[in-house]
Amino acid sequence: MARMARRQRIGGPVLLNATNLDDARLQRMCLDAVAQWRTDGLTVRVRYSRGADFSGTCYYQTRRIFVNLGRHLLYPYRMGTHLARACSDRHHWWKPIYTLQLADPYQVVLFVFLHECFHFLIKRARRNPRQKESMCDRFAARVLVDHYGAVVRDGPAKPVPRREWDFQDLDRFVAAARRTQRTRASARTPTPPPTPAPPRTQLLLFPA
Repeated sequence: MARMARRQRIGGPVLLNATNLDDARLQRMCLDAVAQWRTDGLTVRVRYSRGADFSGTCYYQTRRIFVNLGRHLLYPYRMGTHLARACSDRHHWWKPIYTLQLADPYQVVLFVFLHECFHFLIKRARRNPRQKESMCDRFAARVLVDHYGAVVRDGPAKPVPRREWDFQDLDRFVAAARRTQRTRASARTPTPPPTPAPPRTQLLLFPA
């Protein structure tokens, strides 16, 4: 039986975890992934889905992200993505399906969270949020590949060279939503209290 949701701070956002996954591990993974971005005021609810393998939703006005995880998934889990470049001919266009192998439910939650979080950062950076699914997948995939050893594949076995899917400057696209160096420093160390000034000594014009 799932535990009651517990509130956990993960940098800027608040995590509400209603699954059996470990709160501290989810907190650490999410915090590390979005530490450089302004995600303050964001609430993230992680819960079990009603049947889908996974899903996610971002509500801009209320600053909420929902991450839904399927109970039935078997791991490692092969997730289909929108990472590939678009291909076209004279009649139509299409995208190859690149897959990402995820080791456990924590990585599935992290991918969905990062996908939806990039939607949030696009909005916060005052960019047009429409039709950005591929960019959101690339933002999430970079973290899973760089920090968790996930492999992007074309079909069941063939690894895809990174240049074929990581070809956009995503950090620059949402640069307006990045935390400033001053903000990060102040978040790590509290500002010391000001040093009191020494008492002023009155100089006498004439000896007492």
